[in-house]
Amino acid sequence: MNIPDKKYCNSITDYSRFITREVMIGDVGIGGNNPIRLQSMTTTDTMNTIATVEQSIKMIEAGCELVRITAPSINEAKNLENIKKELLARGYKTPLIADIHFTPNAAEVAARIVEKVRVNPGNFADKKKFQSLEYTDSEYNEELERIRDKFSPLVKICKEYGTAMRIGTNHGSLSDRIMSRYGDSAMGMVMSAFEFLKIAEDLNYKNIVLSMKSSNTQVMVQAYRLLVHEMMKTGRNYPLHLGVTEAGDGEDGRIKSAIGIGTLLEDGLGDTIRVSLTEDPELEIPVAKILADRYSKKRQSPAIPSINENPINPFNYSRRKTNAIKNIGEHKVPVVVADCSAEQHINHSSFIPVGYHYDETSDKWNISDTAADYIYTGIHKVDFEIPGTLSLIQNYKEWRKNIHDDKRFPILTANEFLTETFLSPSLNFIKVSQGDFSDSFIEKINAQKNCVLIITSTHVNGMMQQRRLIFELLNKGNLTPVIIKREYNHLNTDELSLHSATDFGALLLDGLGDGIWLKADNQLSQNVNRLCFGILQGCRQRISKTEYISCPSCGRTLFDLQETTAKIRAVTNHLKGMKIAIMGCIVNGPGEMADADYGYVGSGPGKITLYKGKDIMKRSINTETAVDELINLIKENGDWIEN
Repeated sequence: MNIPDKKYCNSITDYSRFITREVMIGDVGIGGNNPIRLQSMTTTDTMNTIATVEQSIKMIEAGCELVRITAPSINEAKNLENIKKELLARGYKTPLIADIHFTPNAAEVAARIVEKVRVNPGNFADKKKFQSLEYTDSEYNEELERIRDKFSPLVKICKEYGTAMRIGTNHGSLSDRIMSRYGDSAMGMVMSAFEFLKIAEDLNYKNIVLSMKSSNTQVMVQAYRLLVHEMMKTGRNYPLHLGVTEAGDGEDGRIKSAIGIGTLLEDGLGDTIRVSLTEDPELEIPVAKILADRYSKKRQSPAIPSINENPINPFNYSRRKTNAIKNIGEHKVPVVVADCSAEQHINHSSFIPVGYHYDETSDKWNISDTAADYIYTGIHKVDFEIPGTLSLIQNYKEWRKNIHDDKRFPILTANEFLTETFLSPSLNFIKVSQGDFSDSFIEKINAQKNCVLIITSTHVNGMMQQRRLIFELLNKGNLTPVIIKREYNHLNTDELSLHSATDFGALLLDGLGDGIWLKADNQLSQNVNRLCFGILQGCRQRISKTEYISCPSCGRTLFDLQETTAKIRAVTNHLKGMKIAIMGCIVNGPGEMADADYGYVGSGPGKITLYKGKDIMKRSINTETAVDELINLIKENGDWIEN
């Protein structure tokens, strides 16, 4: 089959599931025509049978369809049998998955007990020491034979017992061998899984699910796309388990998860999902359900015109080249537009929720790190001095009353743009949707160097429609900056966070936006504004606060992750732009932290190891003093700022 170089899904303009082979996990099917399955992972000590059973029940009753439990050694693997028996005795038949790292012998025990085992090719047969290795082809093939010898016994057991398997590549635990040959890349992640997949296929075992996880949403999306592309080329169609590792907690964790998982779901990729939050596992399930439910029904909607050529490389990030118009476009960070048009009238207080606080005594504005760049005021008058960093967007007729004010700019409909002869000499916003891209419109917008397009959509496949419009601009060589606008009605807070992070994130991860404009009918303006900056940070487009790469807790965790994350956040959340990794154990720690500035990793009971990047700086620190030691380490390296 001849697969186009950029193909990774059925269509980029028409939503449809990428149909994979069905893999049975006990009585639960993944892939094929099954719904998107929801799963999570226990955080209890696997040797504590009752605690693990009771937490599993909480997860199941929240809607968890597959329960994953860590088995770091043979003892935990053996105890899975007691856990399974106790669950069955209580009337719960939900399939169990053993999570395996470093210990093939534990995997071989677990595969005889539970319905599925997860192995990580980065640490199942290799160790990670961040060494640069060089191999001849024959030496590399010898390494593959060594892996075959270690992995084949597990495959044969799974085949004999009807046990399914997930080959789960984690970006943070790519082996030195893979890194040396393919680099720290999405292709390295795919090839790591394919090495193990080929061994299983040679043994005629295909009851396999694949995953490509990373805490970096760009890397995660690129790796899954490349995985599907390579499967298409080789005639494979294994089910996909989606997840963003170490997403964190609260709104930030939900946003980051939605950006990665939702972007792939939008293109019909994904058969089971796990949202990795630093919270109790049963709280992950409602988040996963909101993400999956958007794709549970066939989307009956007007067709989006197809496009002959995908103008971007979906496997590597590149920002769309655009003109620079004031603080929009080119290589400038994406702007945030706040919407105050629904206010009864606009005064100083109207700007507080979007980052501007007026102090009447000093007659000064205080501006936060998450202050909107533009505020849309619609038809309202603004009769006071606004902050110097802020500009207003007004309806064209209202703007005509203030044409000499250099902080106010018009927004025009496509028809107004074509018919009005008087425009702002410096900046005009043009609101467009799919039907507005006529030849005359394209001809006029190509001739203008002072316009920014506001691309909107009310289509049920709105992301695809907006992407289609931006692709048309790319294919026509147009350099007009684009602000992506979406409006949401009747959504609760979680739905708004997850839907908007999906819709904006899927475009921003491909470098297709110079700004975002989010409007929600029943949400506070401050929540909407915070959400916009959270989405930009989750896409790594604009950093406005400290980023925490925090793993979900599990039975391997060596300290209270939720409590520790809260402590670290409380004393470091003013360090704008810094990335701090908080890892419960060594499994993914060093690798995921290579993307972080500092790392805090459980290295033994009551002990913490501190990293700067991927380098160990302090070992075996008592947990009682570890947070203070982290602060001292940040200070020693000159990265601390007094709050």
